[in-house]
Amino acid sequence: MKRQDASNHIRYYPPHHFVFYPVILAGTIFSFFESSRHPEQQMEWLILGILFIVIGWLSYMTRQHYALTLQDRLVRNEMRLRYYILTGKDFSPVEHQLSMRQLAALRFAGDEEFPDLTDRAIKEKLSAGSIKQSIRNWKPDYLRV
Repeated sequence: MKRQDASNHIRYYPPHHFVFYPVILAGTIFSFFESSRHPEQQMEWLILGILFIVIGWLSYMTRQHYALTLQDRLVRNEMRLRYYILTGKDFSPVEHQLSMRQLAALRFAGDEEFPDLTDRAIKEKLSAGSIKQSIRNWKPDYLRV
């Protein structure tokens, strides 16, 4: 497996990204093409094309919402446990000073730098990108959705 770092940690789900969405796109293009070829059925083809667009958009928004909400909850729980294991302290006071994007970025930090980087992120108000760039020992996550 390829070594994961800040430049290559995005993950795709092939059936969704490379099958479902291309089919939606092809159906949309085909419907609009057919609407120009068959003026007597133009309205039906346009409605079908718009239906493809709506289905694609709704599936994207629903998929994103569910996956990201669940992932955020898992990240928060993971960070709470990890912080407690590494420091012996409750994460609640720290957690409320960090945005979800900062928490997600901190999870890629190795155990030896995680507590200090967490404190630094709060004190210096580091962005998620700055946190990721500051990580010296990247802890990969190959199971991300």
